[in-house]
Amino acid sequence: MKKQTAGREYLGNLAPQFAALNDDVLFGEVWSREEQLSPRDRSMITIAALMGSGIFDRSFNDHIVKGLENGITKEEIVELITHLAFYTGWPKAWSAFAITKEIVEKESNNKEAN
Repeated sequence: MKKQTAGREYLGNLAPQFAALNDDVLFGEVWSREEQLSPRDRSMITIAALMGSGIFDRSFNDHIVKGLENGITKEEIVELITHLAFYTGWPKAWSAFAITKEIVEKESNNKEAN
């Protein structure tokens, strides 16, 4: 697993301890426990938790991208969001779909360009 440095890059000067906990504990120790949960499963759970909480900032974007990297298919993300719409709320699903659509289209365009 690639070493996470986003916390340090984004918050390192403002909140160095929080950034270190983000990068070293959450994304270092917790996400690396692959015997307990696969990265794919962790991504699905994280996407569901963020959507359920209504968190659609850059972390939601990053976790959609990471979920795709961890083997979740576009169709599975669509099904996940559709399923969660009934439990978390229709407007949250719309927000999640809007972000996912942008990411999927961007990745599709990048593949076509290469």
